[in-house]
Amino acid sequence: MITIVYILSLVLFVFGVNEISSPKTSYRGNILAMTAILISIMITLFDRKIHDFSFIIASSFIGSTISVVTVKKAKLSAVPQMVAFYNGLGGGATVFVAVAEYYHMVTELQFTIIISIVLGLLIGIVLLTGSLVVYAKLQNFFKSAPAVFEIKHSFHLLLFTFCIIFCVIISVSQTSGVYLMGFFVVSSALGVLIVVPIGGANMPVVTSLLISYSGLAAAASGFIVSNNILFLSGTAIGVLGIILTLIKCKALYRSSIDGALETAKVNVLEDNKKIEKPRVIAYTPEDAVMILDDAQSIIIIPGHGLAVAQAQYILHTLEKALIKKGARVRYAIHPLAGRMPEHMNTLLTEAHVPHELLFDLDTINDDFQNTDVALVVGANDIINRAACTVKNCPLYDMQILNADKARAVIVCKRSLKPGFSGMDNKLFYNPKTLMIFGDAKESITEMVKLLNT
Repeated sequence: MITIVYILSLVLFVFGVNEISSPKTSYRGNILAMTAILISIMITLFDRKIHDFSFIIASSFIGSTISVVTVKKAKLSAVPQMVAFYNGLGGGATVFVAVAEYYHMVTELQFTIIISIVLGLLIGIVLLTGSLVVYAKLQNFFKSAPAVFEIKHSFHLLLFTFCIIFCVIISVSQTSGVYLMGFFVVSSALGVLIVVPIGGANMPVVTSLLISYSGLAAAASGFIVSNNILFLSGTAIGVLGIILTLIKCKALYRSSIDGALETAKVNVLEDNKKIEKPRVIAYTPEDAVMILDDAQSIIIIPGHGLAVAQAQYILHTLEKALIKKGARVRYAIHPLAGRMPEHMNTLLTEAHVPHELLFDLDTINDDFQNTDVALVVGANDIINRAACTVKNCPLYDMQILNADKARAVIVCKRSLKPGFSGMDNKLFYNPKTLMIFGDAKESITEMVKLLNT
């Protein structure tokens, strides 16, 4: 009966993951997946014949309370860093499971078990520390711009070699407390230094990769404790995470994950000085409405600034007002628009924007040349032509949205400050661009009022 319940739980989990692939069914998919995990947890607890549930009930209550309170208080713009933080906690859980099983079975460890334990430790620690660095970057605890290290790959390889050496020593030694501590230090350094050089603009790729690590960590935990559902669901998450990461790499025209995360060497400040910067006129929402009112086709480009300003609801209202006036309105979604995979799709779906109005980069990019207005809301790097023209630019060879090819461009942005790449954007100085400075939510609210009068 327990085996049958495990199988049913796994099937339910797979169906849930499949439903999450579409914004229209993602809510139902989350419910199915969570139900599957809850069933598997309950059946595991009863299967292990636990006589005292006091600690389990207490820890579950405390953890659930902290999670609910944290999520309820968090702003929608903070979702990416929360995803990174909770994803990292999965790595921490794997570390605790591996250490507990190691000391519990230290006198009778089989070779396959010890290998899974040390792999679980390695993946778990790298996942935990790497996710915490992602959280810190997205929370602006330290600079999110990419950092360049001349010997980055060599140093990573050296640390990984030390990790393997410690793994071998721990596997054959019965008194490995000191070596275990050394393993913790080296693998933690590896996790931190893998993520630190990567800029905030590439965080969706990093998050996808770390999600795959969390799946592998769960699979290792399942193997350690001989739990098939944990092993199979972890493997599924690991594979899906890798597939998602490769999809992101393809969208960026990178042939590999390492290529997508690579940071070019460039003196950004020197390159910024080379950009001709004529005086920028600060336009008003009234100026923007005069252009939008006559436009027949409009493409909206949302960026991270949309999430920060929480302007998705009022943007949807603007979109409906424009459609009511007879304009054709669509959204262009760049794969790096946001700080986690599908961030913009999630925000706009949550604001009830019809899914048929959302178009990915490859589908809509050629339409800009036949578009009256490109309305940019809080985006920067994803429309920066430097990605095509500056060879040593951190953005180089990344596909961008061709906003500059529209007949007119309206940009809602707080300032001329560069994006995470640090590169100035020539489009902001283009004569056909109307720069509307200030909070995006307030600017668009004013546009909606003017359109409806």
